[in-house]
Amino acid sequence: MSFKISRINLAKSLSYAFMTGLLATTSVPSHAGQDATDWIKTEQTALRLIFAKSNIDGTKDVQLGLHFKMKKGWKIYWRSPGDAGFPPKLNWQKSENLEKTQFGWPLPKRFQVLGLQTLGYKDEVVFPITATVKDPNQKLKLRADLSYLVCDDVCIPYQTKLSLDLPSNASGVASTDSRSSNYHLISQYMSKIPGDGKAHNLSIESVETTGALTEVEKDVRQGFIRITAKSGIPFTKPDVFIEGPELTFFGKPQTTVSPDGLTATLKVPVTEEEKAKIVSASLVLTLKDGERSAERTLTVTPGVSAPTLAKTLPFSLASILAFALLGGLILNLMPCVLPVISLKILGVVYHGGADNKTVRKSFIASSLGIIFSFLVIGGGLLGLKLAGAAVGWGIQFQHPWFIVGLSIIVTLFAYNLWGLFELRLPSWISDRAGASTGTATDHHSFGGNFATGAFATVLATPCSAPFLGTAVGFALAGGTFDILAVFAALGIGMALPFLSIAAFPNLASRMPKPGNWMITLKKVLGSALAVTAIWLLSVLAFQLSTNAALVVGALMIAMGVILFARKRLPESRQKAASAIIVVIILGAFWTPYSYTPLAAPLETSKQAYWQSFEPEKIPVLVAAGKTVFVDVTAEWCITCLLNKAAVLNRGQVHKLLSGDTVIAMQADWTRPNPKIAAYLKSFGRFGIPFNVIYGPGAPNGETLPELLTPGFVLAGFGKASNGSLLAQK
Repeated sequence: MSFKISRINLAKSLSYAFMTGLLATTSVPSHAGQDATDWIKTEQTALRLIFAKSNIDGTKDVQLGLHFKMKKGWKIYWRSPGDAGFPPKLNWQKSENLEKTQFGWPLPKRFQVLGLQTLGYKDEVVFPITATVKDPNQKLKLRADLSYLVCDDVCIPYQTKLSLDLPSNASGVASTDSRSSNYHLISQYMSKIPGDGKAHNLSIESVETTGALTEVEKDVRQGFIRITAKSGIPFTKPDVFIEGPELTFFGKPQTTVSPDGLTATLKVPVTEEEKAKIVSASLVLTLKDGERSAERTLTVTPGVSAPTLAKTLPFSLASILAFALLGGLILNLMPCVLPVISLKILGVVYHGGADNKTVRKSFIASSLGIIFSFLVIGGGLLGLKLAGAAVGWGIQFQHPWFIVGLSIIVTLFAYNLWGLFELRLPSWISDRAGASTGTATDHHSFGGNFATGAFATVLATPCSAPFLGTAVGFALAGGTFDILAVFAALGIGMALPFLSIAAFPNLASRMPKPGNWMITLKKVLGSALAVTAIWLLSVLAFQLSTNAALVVGALMIAMGVILFARKRLPESRQKAASAIIVVIILGAFWTPYSYTPLAAPLETSKQAYWQSFEPEKIPVLVAAGKTVFVDVTAEWCITCLLNKAAVLNRGQVHKLLSGDTVIAMQADWTRPNPKIAAYLKSFGRFGIPFNVIYGPGAPNGETLPELLTPGFVLAGFGKASNGSLLAQK
């Protein structure tokens, strides 16, 4: 058995203070009697070597036990410790009359600390040991060197020596009278050693990959394997511990149990380093369900019917950066960004007749606002990824407090355009901005234009444009440099229109000069922002409840009333009105905390033909010859709504989805959902919309572009069904 620690696990261990760098050594104990050594005690543990019988009893096999007791919070490790640690190890070379030993490992528990998964034991454990003697008629002299690691917030490695003699039975006749006081204790823990599962009515049926592992950095690949297990009685909480080739590491499984509770599917994250290969590898699988267990060694087979992992992209980083530039540029045309066009238009209009220097500086400021915001988003996602959280494009829209904050901002912009108040920067910012741009007006200030670019970026995040999904997927599956480089390229791409005007300022300075005609324009554009606020409240209603959305909507209206009245109040009362507005805003932010999100599954579509998202059923359906269409969507994803209105709910595509020949599954990501996040990640995707079609001709799934057309969808149906769907009239 090998106890090598990978470079990944060692780094994690060191970062968590898992090694002290010194080995503590305990002294050799005196004998306590014929059935056990004295307890060897440290500040964290007590241990001893115990016998099941007081003599060899005429047999070649002698039952021993390595007995540990740990103080509260401390643990020792299983034979495969997980992300860090090492198991107890005994060296018997100095023993006499000993031929060999077999070390038994009782079923461990899974522990998680700071994102690290480890396997081991707390409180008390006995490791049963079968010692085979050379000559049953001679005394057995056991001399062992023991090394082990005990951990809580920190880990302390220990070394000690064990010594005990067991006499032979002169008569050579086995007798139950020789049982020691530790016989039943050893037997109790022997029953906890996993076997073939028959005694517990458990069986491990198969293990297969769910696609090719994705290259995430040089010599490191990540992906999933899928394990199928069965039980004669319903599963309660199945888990699996995996031992595989060197430099292959396994995470905590995502478990799905069949409706009758008798079949469990465990999807396990796997990381392989350097030249390790999971496909065709031999794995030792230990299945656990409460106190029941089963152990089996199986060979990993390539999965043909499971959702595929992201294929290693056949693009260089330079190609991906080009995709990011193009995706960011196209993002300007997506419906998510349309509400902020009002701010863009006003920015251009207010520069009508301005000198080229002012125009150039203003549009450079907006560009910097966009690029900076993309870098902030990329850095935030990087931090979440390093912390082990699910990451994705637009995931901030899954949180009600973000929806409320954006609703407030959009509503304030609308009220500003309607003339209910003047949106001005604080004087110290305005003065600095005016000094740098040559003007002190908010519309031409550096800060104002920078904020416009940042606001445009925030509103762009619920949309996924062509090429953007590929670029973001590559970035989030990669390292720190990949993420920051791709998000910077996305920002530059979205900022290209602003940079173009900065390069050719005459485009803006030739616009008509501001005049009374702008009053009507501002009212129209303010109405567009008001519609955006209503849409945001509809998302809040879906996430929390209609009442929550109505409360926030009423507060936004009240804020408008106060702003309208404030302009007509004497100056002495305007501060009080401002204080009321602050209270209204705080009340709006408090609303999400007053309503608990509904626990029931989300039902986005009204159409009855959409089934709930159950990816574990897809392989079975495909094996039966069915075609399955999966739509991953969210209420905050405007591109998703556009796809439904333009393609999925119309024409031949709608006819196929609503008929009997296609199984339509819909996964709603409006609220956080680890199952959906893992499904997207298995394809190397981190944003929506995401659509994939399965069938006999595409058992691993045929992915579709972010923006759907009837041609794309019908072509996918044709490939997945081997042409049978399109042949039906």
